[in-house]
Amino acid sequence: MTTTVIDVDGIRMRYGATEVLHDVTFQVGAGETVALLGPNGAGKTTTIEILEGFRRRTAGRVAVLGTDPFLGGDDWRARVGIVLQSWRDHAKWRVRELLAHLAGYYPRPWPVDPLLAAVGLTDQAGQKIRTLSGGQRRRLDVAIGVVGRPDVLFLDEPTAGFDPVARREFHDLVAGLETTVLLTTHDLDEAARLADRIVILDQGRVVASGSPDRLAQSIVGADEVRWRVGDARFTRSTPDSTAFVRDLFATHGAALADLEVRRASLEATYLTLVRKAEVTR
Repeated sequence: MTTTVIDVDGIRMRYGATEVLHDVTFQVGAGETVALLGPNGAGKTTTIEILEGFRRRTAGRVAVLGTDPFLGGDDWRARVGIVLQSWRDHAKWRVRELLAHLAGYYPRPWPVDPLLAAVGLTDQAGQKIRTLSGGQRRRLDVAIGVVGRPDVLFLDEPTAGFDPVARREFHDLVAGLETTVLLTTHDLDEAARLADRIVILDQGRVVASGSPDRLAQSIVGADEVRWRVGDARFTRSTPDSTAFVRDLFATHGAALADLEVRRASLEATYLTLVRKAEVTR
């Protein structure tokens, strides 16, 4: 049975007369990567700041590693890693020096040289941080976030401003981490690539939750199949593309050409949910 690392039960957050979170509930199990999605103003940042212990909720219950984050002490914080959107500039430090310094604050830190290898910064270990590229700095952010071997890692918009190559390298890095991860992102491809489950917020409410594939099938419902026979081209939507393609081969055999299956995507799911929410406002 999977241990629950993050347990959010009916949390509410109010700023004056404005309620920005309404009965938000979800759980994250040990070793899972969960992506928190939603348009600007949906409540993602407020939610993650509550889980990090930076804000106190107005109502509801929340536990991270069995502890109310707002009451978490040093022992609890040593088990939590955080990578924020903004990057604190330690420009005059060298990479290895900074990590070795930070490791001294934790009871069971990740040894510096293996950590550098894990995040792909071995060759930059002796460089001053101000000389690193943007992608290398973001790798250092992750190294700082995991130097204490956290049991849970929070990533807030981790690849904002990345070029495609740096983004792919970062995804490979996060996928290789052996820890529980909760991330917020506006990059739907990133969420689909990294996350075991998706939680979608809109107007401070959870409007959907599940694996990317299950959400797509339950909300969008149909895959799109395209093919050609001779000069004729066809397009069909189907809830079971595997069976549909099998029947196509049985019917057309070698005459079947240019076969393409477009699975119901997370992007289509997300847009469908957000548009439904806009209509009901």
